[in-house]
Amino acid sequence: ESRRVIDDKLLSLMREKPLIRVEISSHTDARGSSESNQSLSQRRANSVVNYLINRGINKSRLVARGYGETRLKNRCADGVDCSEAEHQENRRTEFRVIGG
Repeated sequence: ESRRVIDDKLLSLMREKPLIRVEISSHTDARGSSESNQSLSQRRANSVVNYLINRGINKSRLVARGYGETRLKNRCADGVDCSEAEHQENRRTEFRVIGG
C-alpha cells in the first residue's frame, strides 16, 4: 500500500515537476526507547529516498529526516495507555515540498 501511494502521488509529482525538492519525514509511535525510535524513523526515511533514487529521481532533490517520536499526532506519549489504532496514527511518513 505504501509503495502505491509513493508511486501514484510522490513519484508522479516529482516526474511532472523536475525542479521540486522534497523532504521525506518519517515518524514512530512512542513505544520503545527514544534512541531506537529516532534510528528507526531515519532508516524508514532513507528507505523511501533510496526507493525514489532507484526509480530515477536525483538524490539532490530528496532530503530524508527521521523524527522518531518527537512529533506525535495524538496523546499517545510514553506511559499513556493507547489502542493499536492510536499508535498506528503516529507511525507515518510524510512528504513536503521544500523547494523548486
